Amino acid sequence: MKRLTRAEEEIMHIIWEIAPCTVADIRNYIEHQLGQERPPHSTISTLVRILDDKKAFLTHRAFGRTFEYTPTITKAEYSRQRLQKLVGDYFEGSMHGMVSFLVREKDLSTKELEALLDRLNQEEE
Repeated sequence: MKRLTRAEEEIMHIIWEIAPCTVADIRNYIEHQLGQERPPHSTISTLVRILDDKKAFLTHRAFGRTFEYTPTITKAEYSRQRLQKLVGDYFEGSMHGMVSFLVREKDLSTKELEALLDRLNQEEE
């Protein structure tokens, strides 16, 4: 799977939230939900076309001159693939190594780790 740039990933997070959607829907979301300045139509359109044509993260349906976009990959699947890449690149493929690092660096407390383990055990049952 191709890696997304930061801008592409930001657009994908919006699309995962509101899909199916148009470029206008994305611009409205940025303005009204994120409270940011409404980006130019051409900027969002270019990013969405890249995600559709070159990277195959989206599919579209045409309604006249308007396109409605839908993700071809779920947010969970993308997250899983990115996490596996991170673990492979920085922790020699070891999830244990990554979790140990997070605990050592105090990015994950023992209490949070225990809560995570409890949750995982509940999901297994």
